[in-house]
Formats: sequence, structure tokens, C-alpha cells
Amino acid sequence: MINCQDVLGYQVVNCALDTCADSILRELSVSSAKQWLACINPHSYVTALNENEFNEALHAANWIIPDGQGIVLASKILGGSIQERLTGSDIFYALNSRLNKSGGFSVFFLGSTQECLDDIRIKMTRDYPNIRFAGTYSPPFKNAYSEDELEEMVAVINKSRADVLWVGMTAPKQEKWIYNNLYRVDIKFAAAVGAVFDFYTGKVVRSHPFFQKCGLEWLPRLIQQPMRLWRRMFVSAPIFLWHVIRKKIGTAADDSKKKRYSV
Repeated sequence: MINCQDVLGYQVVNCALDTCADSILRELSVSSAKQWLACINPHSYVTALNENEFNEALHAANWIIPDGQGIVLASKILGGSIQERLTGSDIFYALNSRLNKSGGFSVFFLGSTQECLDDIRIKMTRDYPNIRFAGTYSPPFKNAYSEDELEEMVAVINKSRADVLWVGMTAPKQEKWIYNNLYRVDIKFAAAVGAVFDFYTGKVVRSHPFFQKCGLEWLPRLIQQPMRLWRRMFVSAPIFLWHVIRKKIGTAADDSKKKRYSV
């Protein structure tokens, strides 16, 4: 497996995008175990503080990528070496490029609207002609699904015989869905990638690369969707930063005690 760093209790991927994507492709090619990827950012960290099932799901993921500049900053404050954020979009494009080059793999898309999924089918066929487009499923827009609804989703996915399952629901619903249903879907790899479906089809435009590179991708999105994103920036971000500082202070105090006792 690839290198990881502990960030407030989560083992976060600590490597370049190419290394991460190569490791996923390698596991897809040689491992029979079902594995999956989740993203972590300051908002998801804070959400998991109060949602035990979400916390369990994140800890169960095989890859947790640093999808947020706040995670990179936390790594530096805590003495780690994570250099750059890896977003769900980064993984989506990098892995699909490798699957297309390798050939023989198939993908399934779960989430979003049927209109968006139809656009994905058209675009994927054009962009990645060597990937078999196994199918799509647009689930009802609700916080929780009945057992009948879950059984229908699983049946459609399994019938498709897909290798990779891209899940584009909102967090934490998508992570909890994978965590609770991975054992009964016949796939090799799943990834919770949030708004990537909308980014890929152009329904939502990602911030300019300048903002992405500077760690300010959230700013244009906050201006465009203030009611949806204000809580992430003005509630979750300060709580996350406080936890990082508290961890840093606690670590420094522990190191000081060890030095005193070793004299």
C-alpha cells in the first residue's frame, strides 16, 4: 500500500496523484478484495464528529485522500509531509485514463439525475472508448433508502458486472452507502466522489485552476452557492482548525514530558 499520514485520527494518503492512481489500478488488477476510496476535508471531519456511522465509514475506507487545502495545512502544522490536495475529480480523471489505457475494465455510475447520467454516458464513450460503460442508476433524492430500494440498486449494479463503481451522492450519504453495501455489490473498487458527476458533465463549473492551485477553490463556489456552503467555511473550518491546534499543543506537551522523564 501507499504511504499515509495520521491526520486527527484518520490515515490520509500521502503521495502524488500518479502514485495514488497507480496503486488503485494495481489493486484492481491483482487483488480479489473489494476496496474503496473516500475523500476527507475539514467539513467532512467535523461532520464525522457527530455522526458515528460516517466516522466508521471513513475509517473503513482503503484510501482516504486529502480533498481539502485544510488537510494539507493540518499536515504541515502537525509535522507531516502531505504536499498537495487530491480531489475526487483528480482521482476520477487519473484512474479513468489508466483504465482506458489498460482496456478491459468497466464502470458504473450511481447517483445524480438521469439527465446527468445520460450526459456522462455520452461523454465517457467519447473520452474513454476502451472502458466498457456498464450502466447507471439514479436513486431517489432522499436521506435514507428502504431495503427494497437498496436491493434494487444492488441488483442493477451486480447485473452490470462492473469493475468500478463511481458514487456521486452528497457526503456523508455516499460514504455510508458504500460502507453499508460494499459487501453485497460485485465490484472491485468503489469511490465516493461527490460533485464530480456535475463537474464532469459541465453542469457545475470547477473554480479556475488559479484558485485550485492556491487552495482557494472554495471561494468562487462560496460566492455562487452561499446558502449551501457557508456552514463549511464559517462553522466547520474554525472547529477543524481548533482541533488541529489542540492536537499540536497536546503533542508538544507529550514530547516535553518524554524529554523530562528521559533525563
